Amino acid sequence: MWQSFPLFGSSLLLCVMLAAAYTFAVSVVAHRKGTMRALQSARFGAYGTVALIAVAVVCLAYAFVSHDFRLRYVAHYSDRGMPTIFLFTALWGGQDGSLLWWLFLLSLYIGVCVFTLGKKHLELQPSIIATLMSVVMFFCILMAFAANPFSTSVAGARNDGEGLNPLLQNFYMIIHPPSLYIGFVGCTIPFAFCVAALVTGRLGDEWIKACRKFTLFAWLFLGIGNTLGMLWAYEELGWGGYWAWDPVENAAFMPFLVISAFVHSVMIQERRGMFKVWNVFLICFTFFMTIFGTFLTRSGTIASVHSFAQSSIGTYFVWFLVLVAAFCFTLIMYRWPELRDLPPSAQLRGAAIATGWTMLGLLVASYFIATKVGGPALSHSPADAMTQEAMSAYNLKRTLIKVVVFSLLAGGAVYAALELLHRRLTHGLKLVSTLPRLESIWSREFTFMLNNWGLLSFMLFVLAATTFPMVSEAMWKEKVTVGPPYYNAWVQPIGLVIFFLMGAGTLFGWKKTSDDLLKKNALKPILATVVFAVLHLAVGKSIGYPAVVVSEPIYDGALGAGLRAFNAITPVLSLSLCVFNTAIIVQEFALLYIARARSGANDTPKVLYYLGLLPGFVYTMVTLPPTSRRRYGGYIVHFGIVLMFLGFTGKSWTIDKEASLAPGQTMEVQRLTLTYKGPRMEVDTEKRMVFADIRVSENGKELGVLNPAKFIYKKMPESPTTEVAMLHSIRDDLYIVVGSINPQSKLASLQVHINPLVGWIWIGCLVLIFGSFICMWPELQENESRAWRFARGTAAVTASILLGLILALMPSPAFAQSGGASSLHSGTVKIENEKEKEIFGALRCMCGTCARDLLSTCGCGEADEMREKLREKIAAGVSKEQIVAEYSAQFGVASLAIPPNSGAMKAIYVVPLTVIAGGAIGLGLMIKRFRAPLPVLSTDAGELASSDDTKSDEGTTKSKPKKSEASANVKSAAKAKKGNDDYDSRLDDELKDLDDA
Repeated sequence: MWQSFPLFGSSLLLCVMLAAAYTFAVSVVAHRKGTMRALQSARFGAYGTVALIAVAVVCLAYAFVSHDFRLRYVAHYSDRGMPTIFLFTALWGGQDGSLLWWLFLLSLYIGVCVFTLGKKHLELQPSIIATLMSVVMFFCILMAFAANPFSTSVAGARNDGEGLNPLLQNFYMIIHPPSLYIGFVGCTIPFAFCVAALVTGRLGDEWIKACRKFTLFAWLFLGIGNTLGMLWAYEELGWGGYWAWDPVENAAFMPFLVISAFVHSVMIQERRGMFKVWNVFLICFTFFMTIFGTFLTRSGTIASVHSFAQSSIGTYFVWFLVLVAAFCFTLIMYRWPELRDLPPSAQLRGAAIATGWTMLGLLVASYFIATKVGGPALSHSPADAMTQEAMSAYNLKRTLIKVVVFSLLAGGAVYAALELLHRRLTHGLKLVSTLPRLESIWSREFTFMLNNWGLLSFMLFVLAATTFPMVSEAMWKEKVTVGPPYYNAWVQPIGLVIFFLMGAGTLFGWKKTSDDLLKKNALKPILATVVFAVLHLAVGKSIGYPAVVVSEPIYDGALGAGLRAFNAITPVLSLSLCVFNTAIIVQEFALLYIARARSGANDTPKVLYYLGLLPGFVYTMVTLPPTSRRRYGGYIVHFGIVLMFLGFTGKSWTIDKEASLAPGQTMEVQRLTLTYKGPRMEVDTEKRMVFADIRVSENGKELGVLNPAKFIYKKMPESPTTEVAMLHSIRDDLYIVVGSINPQSKLASLQVHINPLVGWIWIGCLVLIFGSFICMWPELQENESRAWRFARGTAAVTASILLGLILALMPSPAFAQSGGASSLHSGTVKIENEKEKEIFGALRCMCGTCARDLLSTCGCGEADEMREKLREKIAAGVSKEQIVAEYSAQFGVASLAIPPNSGAMKAIYVVPLTVIAGGAIGLGLMIKRFRAPLPVLSTDAGELASSDDTKSDEGTTKSKPKKSEASANVKSAAKAKKGNDDYDSRLDDELKDLDDA
């Protein structure tokens, strides 16, 4: 049997495919016939598929721990000397195994989803299971024909494997990929619920409520995964930062932005019944972006230290993306009448599908026609007779011709589809939607719309820059790579707008907010913000946190000066917005406690307050009504984001310093004194470790001894890894990297970074997890005792989120690492002055063997030689502009960290800015079209004549309350105090709404 173990593993994948296909077919039958017997068969089929996937993963894990080198994947990523823990983590260390791990995590989600559904949502279940099985079949096909982890080597079994790259054998390899995969894969579940709602036509808020926990869980783990990625980069790569806008980092970040937009937008549908089309688009787009991100990572189309090798697997992903997009587009068009609350006639469905596909087809045709005009693309080479300026002008002219042609054709396509085709197909139909309308721009609905616009604008900007290398190669035969300086300059304005909207939206109520109440709500937060901004401008510099920090412009001219001016005031803007958001959150919680005290709803046992603020606060949060619990849990999440923004702002005040010290010598870095005690060496079975012991003191008081090191692995002695050492504090982190240690003189070359406020990023992530914990707290039954409610809720949420807490807390002990971990940073770059830092940060290594990292971070030998040549030019007095121009002339535009602001390269920011502006114009037109007349006040008890929304919230005009005893009691209590506080009406409506929920 064991002689055919590889065949057994491959057969398991085929069995999974067959089981998924059977379950898919039975689910379709269950949907068409609506029989419980077929649905039960589909459920059993799903369980069977999950079991087979689990067996396949166990088999691959067993192959690793038993050193079965007949499997090519096992031989390539392990050897007999690897520790057991890394044998398990090697399971997702390569292309083939990571796909199986993806499928395994999806199977866990499927099992939990099918089990928790039980007898609920019976009409949705068949379509949910069918959708999930279709995704399973795709990954099975992928592994069976392109990336089989059980495939064997043609040469037969080896005596020993090649081993996992020592640079990947680190602690974060264990926790970072799984946590990010959990978030990626989790987006499949709400997508399946959305598809089921579209298939069945049950497009109310049923599917949203049914998948809410899964959506929040996926969102949470996308956040945790990205944060752990930052922590991994910060503690392992040895360059002093935590986010480098790497394409793979961006691929993980973009779905997080889209699902964040969905989490906010879906509240409007639940509350007002609006934006049904937008919400199904967002969740479908979220799933699309998770697959697209996987495509970017695994296709080899982008250069990244994180990405897998280039392979044909990308073709499978492209076809799957096309299939998903076409299926979702058709399904949304088919359900367009229900989504717009129009009569669902066959004529209207056919018109929607025909119009949509005609428009899409004409747009695609317009694109292909536009690509054929303007002449051929010209690429740069040293032998070209055309100068760089002439070639840039030619490409710009060619691009403008294409843009003009495409714009004209696209406009004609839209006109033909909407005005000619759609009007004819819907002739005679009454297309008057009865969906609720936006009543005022001074409402929470409008701020949430702006929030969505901001988040998707951010995503679009990152997407454009991430995919620009592919676009530039296709259009201009020049594969340009976009570096961190570009992102840092452009995304800060967008990020701060989103950060402002996060707090500003809380000041508004649903439907409409009166001017007086809005002023009352905003007065204290604005006052606190202004006071802080003035203080920061006055004393910030004296305490080491200047309010204005000027950096080098990324472009020449007005555009570069404008970006530079805005980014210079980013520190004071960011910290002021932190104060603004914090003041709003504190105000909301204060109003909650005041309202509970007045209504007698504050039943938190006093003993919990005696134990401290946190136990009583937690009890209050988990015992709130469901709607209120989600709302205030969201405020806690917002506070976690505030803390993370505080940490991000600290990047403005980073201090970098380098020195070469002999044993006994010291160096001063701000308030700290570093004393180099000397080197020491340790050896284990895998590597030789050379440490530099450094004593850190402040004002004569010793703070600790740090041990940065170089690890020389026996299998890769030519690529020593750099191990950083850090001293953490709330104020800042001391971050030390040892570049080299002379074995004769024992002279150590050190890089020292002071990173202010970084620790608040990790604290903010923990607060975010706690807020998500509150939001995901399960619904409690009224007939349960209080103790049992609390125990059941704690057990349920802890079971689902414990992994997140463990993953977030495990890295916290990392301090002065002395073993076990290694990094991808296999060299150390020595930068002697600010001019070198600017020039090296503007150019890329073009050796052809590395991932074209910046010369300021690339540790390969070719990069070292190039830096020495550039140092000679700097010493000769050559200017930065001339050095960059000569480097670009030698290696092409691809050698620059930032695409030049000339010619066709302007498209990298012009296109996304144009689309963002178009989105803002579309938002304005939608408001103008769908804004409903304001409700007319009745003279009877101040109630509204309109009653389309009986659930009013804070800051809204009062609507007719429901006749429940709890509501009557709350209303009576509030009326007794009428006139004492302007917030009484707001609090009364809030409590009434929470009781009704």
